[in-house]
Order: sequence, then C-alpha cells, then structure tokens
Amino acid sequence: MAITEKNILHRLYFVAGCLLVFAIAVVFKLVNIQFVQGDEYRALAEKRTLEDFDIPANRGNVYSADGSLLATSIPKYDIRIDAIQAKSATFEKYIGALADSLHVYKGKPASYYKNIIRKARKNKNRYFLLARNISYSDYIRMRNFPLLNLGAIKGGLIVEQTTRREHPMGGVASRSIGYERFDEDGNVTRAGIDGAFGVKYLRGTNGKRRKQKIGNGQWKPIADYDQVEPKDGYDVYTTIDVNIQDIAHHSLLKQLELYEAEHGCVVVMDVKTGEVKAIANLAKTSKGTYYEKRNYAVYEAHEPGSTFKVMAMMAALEDKVIDTSTVVDTKNGRKKFYGRYITDSGIGFGEISAARALEVSSNIGLATIIDDNYAKQPQKFIDHLKGWKLNDSLNISIMGEGIPDIPEPGATNWSRNALPSIAYGYNLTITPLQTLTFYNAIANDGEMIKPRFIKSVKSFDKDIEVFEKEVIIDKICSDKTLSEVQDILKNVVIRGTGKRMYSETFSMAGKTGTARTDYADLEKWYKDKKYVSSFAGYFPADNPKYSCIVVIHKPSTKVGYYGADVSGPVFKRIAQKIYTDTPIIDEVETLNFNNNLVNEDFESYYDNAQKYKELMPSVVGMPAMDAIALLENLQVHVRVKLTGSGIVKKQSVEKHQKLKSNQTIILEAS
Repeated sequence: MAITEKNILHRLYFVAGCLLVFAIAVVFKLVNIQFVQGDEYRALAEKRTLEDFDIPANRGNVYSADGSLLATSIPKYDIRIDAIQAKSATFEKYIGALADSLHVYKGKPASYYKNIIRKARKNKNRYFLLARNISYSDYIRMRNFPLLNLGAIKGGLIVEQTTRREHPMGGVASRSIGYERFDEDGNVTRAGIDGAFGVKYLRGTNGKRRKQKIGNGQWKPIADYDQVEPKDGYDVYTTIDVNIQDIAHHSLLKQLELYEAEHGCVVVMDVKTGEVKAIANLAKTSKGTYYEKRNYAVYEAHEPGSTFKVMAMMAALEDKVIDTSTVVDTKNGRKKFYGRYITDSGIGFGEISAARALEVSSNIGLATIIDDNYAKQPQKFIDHLKGWKLNDSLNISIMGEGIPDIPEPGATNWSRNALPSIAYGYNLTITPLQTLTFYNAIANDGEMIKPRFIKSVKSFDKDIEVFEKEVIIDKICSDKTLSEVQDILKNVVIRGTGKRMYSETFSMAGKTGTARTDYADLEKWYKDKKYVSSFAGYFPADNPKYSCIVVIHKPSTKVGYYGADVSGPVFKRIAQKIYTDTPIIDEVETLNFNNNLVNEDFESYYDNAQKYKELMPSVVGMPAMDAIALLENLQVHVRVKLTGSGIVKKQSVEKHQKLKSNQTIILEAS
C-alpha cells in the first residue's frame, strides 16, 4: 500500500514538474514575443489586415478641335455600410430616418430597408451594399442620408469609386478616339488617340487608400478620405472637326450599306497643316450592321491599285523620259508583259497620250510607260518611290500603323513582272493614310506633311505641349511636274474615270482606284470576285482646302465595284456637304466704308431724332422700319398698315403736333 502511494506521489511530482516547465516555456515565449519579436509580429499582423489600394486617377478628357468632348472619364460609386460600426444608441436613433431616405431614393417601402439593415447588423455584416454604380450627384445625395452622414467611424459609411470611359459621340470615330484597357492578366491594349497618349498624358497618377480586411476576401476603407489623393491626367485636344467627322461617318456608312461591302475607311485632312479633320472606319457585323471595328486607314496596308498610277506617272515626268503628250499604245485592251497579260476594261483605248492614259486609268498605258523606260534600270524608278518615303511608315502617334512593302531588285518578291505591276498599283502594299499623304502633297504645291491628330495637351487652360506642323519633304517634285499632274487630276473628274462625279458648281481633283483582292487562288477568285474600290484627291481643285481618301473593301459585285461608282460618290458627298453644311468664316479686311446714300439717310434720321423730342415729326417718305424706330424712341406706340414696299405715305398725327405719352400713331406704308 505504501509503495503504491509512493508511486502515485512520484507521478504527481512528475506531472507537476512538466506543467511547471511548460508554464515557464509559455511565459518565456510570451516575453520573447512581447519584447523581442513584438514589432515584427505586430507589423506582420497589420500587413495581413491593412493594405493600401490604388485609387485610379481620372483620365484626362479628349476634345475635338472646337472643344467638343470626344472622350471623358465618368466617376461611378458603390455605397456600402459597416452595419456594426455605429454604437447601438446611434444606430437605433438613425435607422428609421435612413430607411425613409432610402425609400424616397430607391422606391421600396421604408420597412424593407429597416429590416435588411437590421439583419445585416445582426449577422455582423461589415460590407453591406446599399447602392451600386451611381453617379456623383447621387453619391453626394446618399452620403448626406441619416447615419451615413456621420462618416466612416461613427456611421459606418463605405464609399468605393471607379471610373468609366465614355464617348459622347457614341460610335462615331470611336476606334480613332480609342481607349486603353487592361485584361485580367494585366496586359494592356491601346488603340487610337486615347491609347497613344494614355501613358504620357491622359492616365494621371493613382492615389492610395488604406483598407482593412474584414473576412471573406472583403476589404473596407478605414477612413472616408484617401491617404494619397489621385492626380488627374492632362486633357488632349485633337484636330478632329466634329461636323466633318459626322459627314464622313454617315457618307461612308450609307455607301457601305448600299454596296453591302465588308469594310471601309475615310480620312479628311487639312491640306496646309496636315491636321486630320475626320477619320471613319466601319466594318460589317454578322447581323449586317456596321461599327468601328479596326482603324483600317492607319493599320491596313494593301495593294492600292490605280491610285498608285499617279506616283508612277510623276516619276516618269520628273525623269523627263516622257511628257504628257507622249503617245502610248494601249492596244485593244490586252497586252503581254513577260509571259503575263495585263488588261484594261472594255475594248481598250488604242494609241493615247500619257496624260489621257492616266485620265482613263489604263493599266496597259502606265505599265508600258514604266517598263519601256525603266526595265533596264528598275532601281532608278524604285528610288523615286523611296525618295518620297513611300516605303517608310509615317510614324504617326496612333499605334498599329501598317508597314508598307515596296519591293526592289534583289528582293525575294521581285521579278521581271514586278515593275509593270507596280506601275498600276499591284505587287506593293501601302496604307490609305500613306496614299493620302502623297496626294495631300500634290494639293499643297509639293510640300509633304505628316498627318497630325493632336493640336495640344493642356491642364485646364495651360498648354503642356503644343504640336506643330511637321514637314516630311519640302518639295516632292518640280513645279512643272506638279502643275501637269494637278491638271490631269482635274481632268480625271471632268472627262476621265471620275466624270460621274463632275459638278459645274464645285470643283474636285483626284484619282479613282479599283484593285483585285484575295486573288492568290485565281480559280477561286473568278468564282467569287473581290475588289478594293478607292478614290483619293482634294477639293476645291484650285486652291485646295481639304484632301480626302475613301477606300471600300469587297463591295458586292452584283451592285458595283469600280472606284468611280463605289468610293467616288462618298468623296463627292463629303466635299459638297463640307462646303454646304460647315460654316465658312471669311475675314473682313475693314469695316470702314463710304456710301453717300446711306450717310445721307442716317444724317436725316439723326437730325429728326434730335429736333423732335415732344413734337410729331414728318416721317412721310421714310422707310417704315426707320419711322417705327424714330417714333418709338419718342415714347409712342406705332401701328403700320403695310400694302407695298414699305415707304410711309401717310401718318395719323400731323407734323409739329404735340405728342402725348403712350399715344398711338398709325402709319400707312405702300
């Protein structure tokens, strides 16, 4: 028995000893945590429960040339409440009034809001949603509701702000105005003006707001202010003219719908400055409607077809290997070059001048001119194109510009047929904007200017950066060549392939273009022919103000496909509507002019007005409108019986009679 008790005591001592050691270890650990590693653990705990979140800055606005808003950032707000933040007395005092305010704002009964907020408090919901995606004015209204107006600490108000990019013009020019977007992986897509200038100017600097983790992956702001306020981006002022943009957009849309085309683009540019006044890009959807899908004018490099014949002709004229009267034999519309036939539409044009070959857009004519004179020295011809920078990108501000491809001897895509093919716009690719830049140089007396989309960047009214005209080439050719080509481009519209565009009241100059596309498999192409129709030029033909290019891809061949029929009418409609719908401002050299008759009438009127203050003057013989003005200044009422041209023949009160205040005078005018 004694041995058993002794064993029990030993076991008790052992257990007590173990507990003592464990207690000492716990105390040691607590002391170590508190005084040795305390700062480290406290920082870790705070890091896990508190975090700084980015507050996106408001993106700068994008404006048109006249100050119209093209793109803006609209703030949107989510309003939540930490249902357990307010003290019980405060919560009970204001819950009824808050429910009443929500009833007025959102429409459901006040009892509904009172019940759901009470339930949220009972469930310890610290992130209860009251309103989502509301406007700034509604946000100001809600934060003044009872309880919420006590703020984050006393009332539990939680405000989360986001911004949404909106385009007031809707789908018009939306692709060119552009955007900057981030996907779930953080990859960025930048399109148009908004995307091009987003990083440097529009984006701004994000702010910081500290939030506390409250469980279930939810974070709530610890205060109703930002730790670091976001800095808004700068505003960008573009060269776009909203009126011209609207004209270009709807003119293109109308023609795309008429010809059931796949897609198309239009660019309108100021001849002297290079400012792009309009750029429209529309593509067909599966439903048959059209929208701004891609910026075809900037990115799509394709075979230009006959609009490139102008470049070929200019090279030959500059080298003086031909003149405009040189006779070219276009045969009967079919001629073989190095084993391959080149054809013209119809039965051909026979022997015609070089100028006429361009007017009627003869493939054979231009191929013959270039092959006859450059076959033994093709690099000389290609060097002209390179000298005009046609093989270089324009390096415009908008991203995604297409890369031109003009082959030269020695390249893998060069053959004997390359030279005559290039002469009429095949076997090379350039973008519509590059083609327009060259035509704009012709209109601008030889000065080639880089297309410009931006006028300035501003912070309120302060200029941050101003973009000036940028000259690419001072003079693309001699004055003689320039004058000859300008005359030919006028005649294209007067008597050439663009003659259906001709108007006696409004002059235009330019070149039609029709090119095959998707013809790698000729057998398949002949079963389903596809074309690119275009027109490039400027207006008015004399002293041009605007240059313009219209390119329409894959119009229905059942309706039509020639450039003069498909793209030409768009060009004409844009040109004429700009000058009928767009206000033209003329400068008046002086307002000082002399007209003796006007001066005598004014002196007579002035003398009468000074002489007769209370007496009835004679107004017989005066224009009725002058008589009314004179008499009303004498504080009398005037009635006019008008039966003719408006000259006063009779007055109801005789001359020199004293007038009474508010008296009525009757005038008879015929």
